[in-house]
Amino acid sequence: MTAAAPVTAVGTQEADIASAARLRLRHRRVTVFFSQIGLLIVLLGGWQLVVGADQLKIVLYGEPSGIFDQLVTWFRDGTAIGPLWQQIAATLEEALIGFVIGTALGIFSGITLGRIRFLAEVFSPYIKVLNSIPRIVLGSVFVLALGLGIESKILLVIVLVFFGVFFNAFQGVREVDRNFIANATILGASRWEVTWHVVLPSAFTWIVASLHVSFGFALIGAIVGEFLGGYQGLGELIKNAQGTFNANGVWAAMVILGVVALIAEFFITRLENRLLRWRPPQLSGPEL
Repeated sequence: MTAAAPVTAVGTQEADIASAARLRLRHRRVTVFFSQIGLLIVLLGGWQLVVGADQLKIVLYGEPSGIFDQLVTWFRDGTAIGPLWQQIAATLEEALIGFVIGTALGIFSGITLGRIRFLAEVFSPYIKVLNSIPRIVLGSVFVLALGLGIESKILLVIVLVFFGVFFNAFQGVREVDRNFIANATILGASRWEVTWHVVLPSAFTWIVASLHVSFGFALIGAIVGEFLGGYQGLGELIKNAQGTFNANGVWAAMVILGVVALIAEFFITRLENRLLRWRPPQLSGPEL
């Protein structure tokens, strides 16, 4: 009975420490949240005060209250090119399809060239040349070649997404500890088994990290493609607002894009945390 007392005391102390850590984490999250809200209020309030009632400034720069009114009008009455949800759905469709295809091609190509040195040396100059081309400019070429349909937008998204994922996957493969590969080979693993069980898990951190930036590029590709030539989508909405000198409309479409990007970032982060649960806790989130 006397020996159990120290064990109980230690267990109680550890529980108290864990409880205090959870409390500090909860307090930090609340502090960060209200700091973000406060910063947003300061920025929007300052913007509204600077613009004031000057009609020229409102036309040129827009104003937060006008942006809110524009969003309410779009959601309630629709836009000049159709219901708002159709524009959001069109842009998301283009971005998601291109994102999935571009990511898959980037991962496959990065791992393949990272593992096969001969192919890497053969394709190296071509990849460098293609990467140096301003890819946004290719949007005009895709519109001319494929028309104003969804295909030209998806192709532009694929091109924008591919290189970011490819270079991360390629570098991730090159950064794999060679001792792991050597040990697996000594134990009789085939080249495919080494790639699947050693190289891919080691490079996965690099690959998943690239997804955060790549989805932003996917949205950019969809918007630019619609802006260059299309029938619907948020890019077409921005183009129409620009053509009518409606700065509030331009900002309103950008607000919608920002919300979509934040939602996508949330799901990508959840996927990252689920796939990379083996990481140490201090590496589970970015510290800026």
